[in-house]
Formats: sequence, structure tokens, C-alpha cells
Amino acid sequence: MAQAAYRCDDAVQEEGSWLSQLAVTVSLFGDNSETLAIMAEDAHSAGLVPNAGRALQTLVDADAGVLGDVVLVDCPSLDGSKCAALLRLDERARRSGAQLVVSTSREALDEVFACLEWSKPILLVRPSRAERLVALGEALTRMPGRRLRELDPQDRTTLLKLTQEVGRLAERLDNLSGGGDAEDDVMRVSSPSLVYDRGEGTIVPQQRHARAPLPDPRWVRQIIAQRRLRDEFLGAELFADPAWDMLLDLTAARAEHKRVSVTSLCIAAAVPATTALRWIAQMVENGLLVREEDGEDRRRVFIALSDRTAEAMARYFDRLGSGSASPV
Repeated sequence: MAQAAYRCDDAVQEEGSWLSQLAVTVSLFGDNSETLAIMAEDAHSAGLVPNAGRALQTLVDADAGVLGDVVLVDCPSLDGSKCAALLRLDERARRSGAQLVVSTSREALDEVFACLEWSKPILLVRPSRAERLVALGEALTRMPGRRLRELDPQDRTTLLKLTQEVGRLAERLDNLSGGGDAEDDVMRVSSPSLVYDRGEGTIVPQQRHARAPLPDPRWVRQIIAQRRLRDEFLGAELFADPAWDMLLDLTAARAEHKRVSVTSLCIAAAVPATTALRWIAQMVENGLLVREEDGEDRRRVFIALSDRTAEAMARYFDRLGSGSASPV
């Protein structure tokens, strides 16, 4: 009987070990204990295993420890030590494959964005708990497929619910590009001359034309003002189109020889900052936009049209100028 009990204990321990290998662990970093507790609750409700919360600055310690599969960070303000910690975290996540979900404030957004260049983080601006859960779902979809196959049907259903918002954003990006091609996965911009290859990150010329000049920025600003006026009378939710609003703003800025910060671009998108950041990340990844470092201040990064996107926008306005309509 004792031997049977011993074997039973072994089986329980073996099963527990097996389950722990499947668990998705979450590292928590932040300075506010109440916020860390809420983050832990959100991670647990998503079916993840949160570790004990730690201060962000501990990431630069020699015994910083191993990162979880997902890293939740709350960083509403930034100083020198926190900046160093984020730079360290960015590098460690890039090497380990950990998925970062970083919450910040609008005031600290530009500097936080500049610190996280290589890890492709999910950035949130003063998120609600629902937004954090959606971000956790997105982080899970970025993990190796092996983990997704190990989730049971109920967990997969939960994951799909958490990520449905992300799916809607991806669908709208496809609409912006004129529809995705299921065969070669090409993202197209509304231009007769260019095709953006999402997989290779290259531009394939379709026809050769003389380079069109950028439009008069006053014209572009007038279109932007008309779009905001429409929102005033009919509601912004009905016409929300952050990708196009950002492209218009960046086109005007390029013609004006001005640089655009991440915070400014989020405002131009006319949607919540967290939503705008998702669009920026998608558009950078697909080659529509590029990050530009500030040569005088490494803590600042600007967003600009890629050269090929600028050419596409120039051709769009050139074609538009030959007609009588002026879209909003």
C-alpha cells in the first residue's frame, strides 16, 4: 500500500511538472504596488502565471533573473535609471524572444518608444484592464506555435476573444492596402507604380513614371481639417481611419520639412493613443513608415513616411489634382 501511495505521489509530481512546463509565465515590472497587483490579476485571468512584481530598475542588476515568456511593464514616467532599464530589457527580450507589453503615459511616450527599438513591444497608453487583456492575447499570438497547440479548446476560445480587436485592426490595414493577396501575401498601396512585399520588405516597381512632387502641404492640411469637421458633426467613431489620418499628417510634415514625434502622430490619428500605437507598429513593420533617430538626443525617435510611401502619396495627390473632387 505504501509503495502504491509512493507511486501515486510520483505521478502527481510528474503531472505537476508537465503542467508547469506548459504554463506561460509573466514577469511584472513597475514601481506602484497597486498597479502591479492589478497587472498580476489580469495575467492570471488570462490563464497565465504571473511572477512576483519587481521594480523596473532591477533589470540592470547583475542578478536580474530570467524573463518570463511575457513581460508586463508599467512605466508612466522615465528617468535615467528607468531608461537604462528599458534599454536593457529591450536587448534581453530581443535575444530571449520574450513578448513585451509596456504601459506608459502620453507624457513619457516618446522617450519610452525610443528605448524599445528591437523587441517589437506592444505599447499601451494608460490602458484599461480590457486593453491590457487584449494586449496579453496579442502577445500570446506572437509566441511560437508550439504553445498555441498545447492550449486546450477552452483556452484557445479565450485567446480568440482576447485577440479579436487585433484581428479587426489587421483587417482594416488590408482594406487600406486594397486587399491582401492570399497567395503571395503582398500588401499593396493605392498607387499604380508600387507593390509592398510584406515578407521581403522590398518594393517592386510596376511601371516607370516621372517622379511626382509632394502636394502643397496647405492642401493636405485643409483635407485634414475637413475630416475633423466631419467628425464634429457626425461623430469620430463613424469615420475612424487612423492609418489614413497618419499618412496625411506625415505627408504634410514631409512637404513642410518637419519631423513628427510619436506623440504628435498619435494625436493626428484621432483615435485613442493605444490604438494609434498598434497602427504605427503595423505600418512600420510593413514598410509604410520608418523610425528616424534624433541625432542630438537618443531618447527621442521620430516617425516618417518611407521614401516609397512618400512617392505613393505624391502620385496619389498628383492623380487627385487632375480631377475635380477633393476627398476628406
